[in-house]
Amino acid sequence: MRLKKVILALSLCLYMMVQAQTPTSKGDDLIKQAKARYEQKDFTSSRSLYKQAFDAFAAAGSYKQAVECGIYVSNLYHREFLYKEAFDMCRTLDQMIANAGQTQHKTLYDLFFLVTKERENMYLKLKNPVQAKVQLDRLQELANQSDNQDIHNDYLYSKMNYHYSFGQNTEGDATFSELIAKYRKQKNYDKVTACYKTLIGVATRANNAPLVARTYDKLIAWLETAKTMNAQDELSVAKRKYNESLQTIKEKDDALATKKHIIGGLITLIVILAAGLAILIVLMIRNLAVIARQKKTIRIANEHNELKSQFINNISAQMAPALDALDQSAGRITGAQHLSVQISALKSFSKHIQDLTTLENSLSETYELNDNCNVGKLCDELISGIKGELKTGVTTSLDVTALQLKTNTEQLTFLLNHLLRNAAYHTESGKITLEFKKRAAHVFQFSVTDTGPGIPAEQREEIFKPFSGIKDLTQGDGLGLPICSLIAMKLNGSLTLDPTYTKGCRFILKITA
Repeated sequence: MRLKKVILALSLCLYMMVQAQTPTSKGDDLIKQAKARYEQKDFTSSRSLYKQAFDAFAAAGSYKQAVECGIYVSNLYHREFLYKEAFDMCRTLDQMIANAGQTQHKTLYDLFFLVTKERENMYLKLKNPVQAKVQLDRLQELANQSDNQDIHNDYLYSKMNYHYSFGQNTEGDATFSELIAKYRKQKNYDKVTACYKTLIGVATRANNAPLVARTYDKLIAWLETAKTMNAQDELSVAKRKYNESLQTIKEKDDALATKKHIIGGLITLIVILAAGLAILIVLMIRNLAVIARQKKTIRIANEHNELKSQFINNISAQMAPALDALDQSAGRITGAQHLSVQISALKSFSKHIQDLTTLENSLSETYELNDNCNVGKLCDELISGIKGELKTGVTTSLDVTALQLKTNTEQLTFLLNHLLRNAAYHTESGKITLEFKKRAAHVFQFSVTDTGPGIPAEQREEIFKPFSGIKDLTQGDGLGLPICSLIAMKLNGSLTLDPTYTKGCRFILKITA
């Protein structure tokens, strides 16, 4: 009889546990289904499933998950311009959070913050600056009341988004600088990088091309700065550890001296010193072993890189005479024009491989910028040089500020000539333009613009990367632009594709002199 009662009690407990877990388990299953429907672009079904998940989590008292599901519901409503339903959902969420706060005897600032942020996003989408400002002020109030640093940072993101969305670039820059300053002070460099990327996303959604370009340049500069700062931080940590070690040794010496006076025995003092010396020797041996392994690893990596470069250059050098011989033979064979083209492509590819390897191995060293280049004369010569390669109906244009530029004329000429010849090759009609302007005290900009077919959006991120795809070498090996990009870096500059130009291609070379 007693056994039956025990079994009955256990069964009842198990049933209650299952019942208690059912709402959240159901909510998790509904979220998975909602995500699947969303990926299938069945937004109506996805919204309905998120609503059911909201109800399940709310019933289970999982208020944070309930709010997240409710915000998905609101987002899917205003995605289809059903703003009334979206705002009704937000009011439902506020009521649920208020009731939950009364039950728990505290104000759930973080959950109210999420709902208020959703309202602000809707007013931004509706281009309603007055109501968006009301929500932004509410976000600031909640952030201050919560005393949560993450929520306050999220508020700054929202504030920055508000200013840039309504063209208040000065205020947006100030907010962005405040956020960056906080993370830099905390030495949270990954967050600084994330801020720049977030701002690029905000500017892209606002169709603010100048802000995108300006922020992208700042991001590139920051990444270089971050490397230096990380190295300095590591050096500071190493120095601090070294000082701590010295302090530890000093403290140990003081302790030994104290013990010596307390014990007063010469033998005990010798034993203590011997033990301390043994410990230091062991630590020194271990440190020397670690340093030796690290040096060996670095030496092997450098040797492998040198061997790889030597191997590539050696192979390319050996290919050159063989390809020359084949080219001459192809010229004597009737109908071997295609073979001759392929051989020429291989020769060009071999040279490009050598150039790319040399540039990669010397990337940390900039070119000697000792030439006083007459930019006007150089650009005029470059434009004249490609006129024989222009197709019928294609014209050229030159817009150059007459200035002297301290640079490496040979490498600059090679880079600009490659861009102009590329433009001539791809432009069937219209115009090719070479421009040069001074952008700041020490910043100069060249641009090469054509009216050719342009570069597909999905290929733009790959054009400066070598070996980014399998190519027919007779149509070009795709290494020209990567080589030009590396040359630009060694000229203290950068080579980019202007994403805002849609009538062909526009390459921008910025140089700091």
